[in-house]
Amino acid sequence: MRLPAPARREQILDVSVQVFARRGFHSTSMNDVADAAGVTKPVLYQHFDSKQDLYLALLDEAGNRLRNSVTKAVAGAASGKEQTEMGFKAYFHWVAEDHDAFLLLFGSRASRDEESTAAIRRITAETAHAIAPLIAVDIDPEHQRVLAQGLVGLAEGVSRHLVERGESFDAEQLGQQIADLAWAGLRAVHRNP
Repeated sequence: MRLPAPARREQILDVSVQVFARRGFHSTSMNDVADAAGVTKPVLYQHFDSKQDLYLALLDEAGNRLRNSVTKAVAGAASGKEQTEMGFKAYFHWVAEDHDAFLLLFGSRASRDEESTAAIRRITAETAHAIAPLIAVDIDPEHQRVLAQGLVGLAEGVSRHLVERGESFDAEQLGQQIADLAWAGLRAVHRNP
């Protein structure tokens, strides 16, 4: 049975994230992706103009899933502390459940060409931008953005350490531990004189 174009594109993206995450951008060919997706190269090129186009679409998709999982988790939080806890737990659940997407964005095999690096920076900045307003402290917006970037870096660094070492982790427990650390720091934040 032939899939409709949107469903086929989604199937290709789902399979491609695993192929690129495990082999890296430079070691993955469009033949590898076509074989893994069970399509021909011409079908692949009907959906993506190039390997770079496919890779950038994967980065966007992974970034969207990350932001959506954190945003959805913190939406019902009643306090800053609860937002911090729910946000970190959601992040670490995303890493545990969408391992390949994390590796695609932040793993050591991620493409480091200028366009891909810019896409990853944009995703990180958008995530920090979404978190900044949640920092409910009487500080100026730029200070909020810097702190949000630090929180994103904290989560990414811990995740990279665990994922690249192949260590399994309890997302709830790890999320709580990192949230405790972050919350202790956030409670000490105050407006600069």
